[in-house]
Amino acid sequence: MKDIENKTKVVQLEPVDKNSIMKFIIASALGGFLFLVPIPYGTTFTIPIGIVIDWVSGLLKLETIDLASLLVLVFITFSSIMTIINMVFKPEFIQKNERMNKLFSPSPLYLISRFVGLIIVYMVYFNFGPDFIKSGATGGSMLGVSSTLVSVVLCIAFLMPLLTDFGIMEFIGVLVRNVVRPLFTVPGRSAIDLMTSWLGASNAAAILTTGQYEKGFYSAREAATISMNFSFVSIPFTFVIAKLIGVDHKFTIFYLICLLGGFVLAAILPRIPPLSKIPDTYDEISGKQINEDIPAGVSKMQWAVNLAGHRAKEASINDVLKSGLHVYSSMFLDLIPIVMAWGTIVLILVEFTPIFNIISVPFEWYLNALGIEGAKEVAPTALVGFADMYIPPLMLANFPIERTRFIMGAATLLQIIYMTEVGLIVLKSRVPVNVGHLFVVFLERTIIAIPLVTLLTNLLVTF
Repeated sequence: MKDIENKTKVVQLEPVDKNSIMKFIIASALGGFLFLVPIPYGTTFTIPIGIVIDWVSGLLKLETIDLASLLVLVFITFSSIMTIINMVFKPEFIQKNERMNKLFSPSPLYLISRFVGLIIVYMVYFNFGPDFIKSGATGGSMLGVSSTLVSVVLCIAFLMPLLTDFGIMEFIGVLVRNVVRPLFTVPGRSAIDLMTSWLGASNAAAILTTGQYEKGFYSAREAATISMNFSFVSIPFTFVIAKLIGVDHKFTIFYLICLLGGFVLAAILPRIPPLSKIPDTYDEISGKQINEDIPAGVSKMQWAVNLAGHRAKEASINDVLKSGLHVYSSMFLDLIPIVMAWGTIVLILVEFTPIFNIISVPFEWYLNALGIEGAKEVAPTALVGFADMYIPPLMLANFPIERTRFIMGAATLLQIIYMTEVGLIVLKSRVPVNVGHLFVVFLERTIIAIPLVTLLTNLLVTF
């Protein structure tokens, strides 16, 4: 407590200089525009960073070769080779570098995942081996997801600091704390996560959230709560899903129901286990760095500007580049092999075995009780989304009953915790959650979302 009080006095006694204020304003305005301002794009809206990502994706698709897919192959190969070198020879340049040593000294589970991912990516890229591994519905789909992440993470890793390192989160956090904390039990600065995700992309919000935990601005419970509740899919992706399942002519009401449902779920889930049981402790390396309390005699706006200015003063381009490089290398040398391995395995189970039809029987009964037509046929969509967000809409696309497609499409979008998107990003961070936490919250979101979406659909939509 004394440390916080001392930090508060220092900020009060040392007025922030004008250059730091301007640095905060310019960087935050640029970051806010890139990540938070929706602009017309084609037949829908997107945020500027989405256009930048599309542009980078276009650059990586040459006439004769898909450079993004080749980069995935190169990243996984390099990651596997360096892991072997570190395990066998233990070179000093890896052993004495904390980040590299952590990266190339995986646990047994992740070590296996790394080499399984290596085998799968070579089968898919060079088109050899069993069809159930290399097909477009399994390994091919995961290579597509991984290729998309190449451009997404490249842009996010080096531009996200405009939102996190130059003061806008401190500024917004002070101003909206009294609204956000009572509703969602998290700091005011998390409003930026929410806006970044709902206007941008779920993986962007997950990267932002885990990064904020590792810098000491969220507790473990807060980081888990934010990443599992605010990392909603983007407006453009929601439109793509609506079009895929044939309800794009009702997109406005479809997205409104998703927003209302997301709001209700974000208010409920933090108040029940397992999220409510995760400790409010801070990252051991960074310690607690946040203080949104306003000192006596200082207005809310003055304190918000003061904190933002001091935060901007500490930020530098060099730090931004180092942070971006660390995020990018962690994603592609550590995360992508796991996406290829486990994403493909789960898709094989979905496409070539009856396991999801069997374990989804309780959801069939649940959907029948709620009056959802075709419960038996669509029940598996309630579970398969845990693996990847693309699977449920693909399964719903040809289902003949529009009302069922509408309800289940919106409900699966509200699940949020897709392992190939949000799940693995959270697991690979220092946030103390495991697969069990993720799966239980996924089930809770699903169980609550289906009747909630059904109720809103009955009230607001005519078929």
